[in-house]
Amino acid sequence: MPSRLRERYQKQILPALQKEFSYKNRMAVPRLEKIVVNMGVGEATQNAKLMDSAVAELTQITGQKPIITRAKKSIAAFRLRAGMPIGACVTMRGDRMYEFFDRLVNIALARVRDFRGVSTRSFDGRGGYTLGLRDQLIFPEISYEKVEKVKGMNVTVVTTAKTDAEARALLTRLGMPFRG
Repeated sequence: MPSRLRERYQKQILPALQKEFSYKNRMAVPRLEKIVVNMGVGEATQNAKLMDSAVAELTQITGQKPIITRAKKSIAAFRLRAGMPIGACVTMRGDRMYEFFDRLVNIALARVRDFRGVSTRSFDGRGGYTLGLRDQLIFPEISYEKVEKVKGMNVTVVTTAKTDAEARALLTRLGMPFRG
């Protein structure tokens, strides 16, 4: 069963974007390609238990087991050796991606304290959008009592849009609350 956001994209958003940007072909209309959730856990070099909790929390939030990212180079000032685990990363596609985006926009962002909308300056120039979240507690799947340490994360939304204007139009129609 496809997610409600994917159905809305197919029935309402796709024809509206095709008309707005006057695309001749439906396949030229921008769409979500993937969502990457990245959580850096730099303190895991001293405390290995933090990495286990980060992996468990990302699994709860995304519904998919993350891969553990490792350091590429040794940096003596940070007491870091090449190959040490320093983060966790999840790449979502398909229905799971649409479900996550729906929960992020409608539930999680609404729980951010003093939320006034997300920045419009976080586009990369090629249709990608990156959003930084300060803590994982905004997701209702995470229990407040079980959290040892508040960890931030980056959510990167990759679209097939060629320009920032197309990507912004797509994300706005999907429900992303931009400032102003």
